[in-house]
Parts: sequence; structure tokens; C-alpha cells
Amino acid sequence: MAAKTRDADATRATILAAARTQFGAHGFERATIRSIAAAADVDPALVMHYFGSKANLFAEASKLEIPFPDLTETRPERVAEVLVPLLEQVWGSEGAFIPLLRAAATNRAAADMLLEVFVQQVAPALAAAAIDRPLERAAMVGSQVLGIVVARNIVGVPPLVSMDSATLVEWLRPVIAHYLAGPAPGETC
Repeated sequence: MAAKTRDADATRATILAAARTQFGAHGFERATIRSIAAAADVDPALVMHYFGSKANLFAEASKLEIPFPDLTETRPERVAEVLVPLLEQVWGSEGAFIPLLRAAATNRAAADMLLEVFVQQVAPALAAAAIDRPLERAAMVGSQVLGIVVARNIVGVPPLVSMDSATLVEWLRPVIAHYLAGPAPGETC
């Protein structure tokens, strides 16, 4: 019986990997159960057997856990050094983030999933490094990072696509530090 479970787990994992690739390349609307099944080299009925619907498959493929470290003791000018390498793992081609981000532009359920990730995982981690107004500051850092991800991984802005991690960290270091610790609008230095 263990061999059957292992085969079922392997098949399910293969379908999820194919779904992430298909959703990432084509978005929720254009990816189909048939294209996902073909990419996974399984019958479309098997995809439905494991996931029940395209929406359920998308929800499962889009589950995103970001293992944020505790940033409480991290100085704002050092947050980019921690944040960029961590997020590059998440927004990479095998991760669930890009398909979720693509779909969020046109699909309310995907946008809600993305918002949930921000509210439950990203904002609390970033808020720990903020000097005050933690929710606003975390939202500003989050929007900056989302913009970089869209420009780099979806739109394909050439300088950002070719930029190595160390250079990206150097560009983002002062921006993220400002958002976390600079004067808020209406405040004086």
C-alpha cells in the first residue's frame, strides 16, 4: 500500500509542478486542465480526480509560504540584504508567486489569495523592522517589491531582468530603509 501512496503523491506533485508552470506562463484564464495534464504527462481525468476543478488546482498551486526571518533586530538599512535573496526564491520560475501575481491582475480570488499572503506573512515580518506606523511602512515596502517583481519577472524590463542579486540589493537598500525608518509624510526630520 505504501508504494501506491508514494505513486499518488508523486503524481500529485507532478501535476502541481506542471500547473505552476502553466499558470505562470499563461495565467489562470488561458491555462487549461488539458494543457496542465499534457505538461504533467497524465490524463486530464487524473487532474480532476486529484483536484476536482481548475479553481481548486489553482488554489493548491498558488499556496505560498514565505519563511520570513525575525526582522526585529535587523536595522532598516540591512533589510534589503535579507529580503531580496529570500524573495528571489519565492518569485523564481518554480515558485508559486509568479502564477499567483499574474492571475491576481484579472482574477479576484487570486488577488484575495495574494492579499492574504501579504496580510498574514509579509506585513507582520516587515512591520517588525519599522520604527513606527508599521502597517503603512510594511505596505510601502511590499508595494516596492511587487513593482520590482512585475517589472522583472512579468513585463521583463531588460535592466532588471539582467540585474544580479547584489546589485538589486544595492539599489533597493536606501529605498527600503527610507520606507521603514525615514520620516513619514507630514513629519519633519
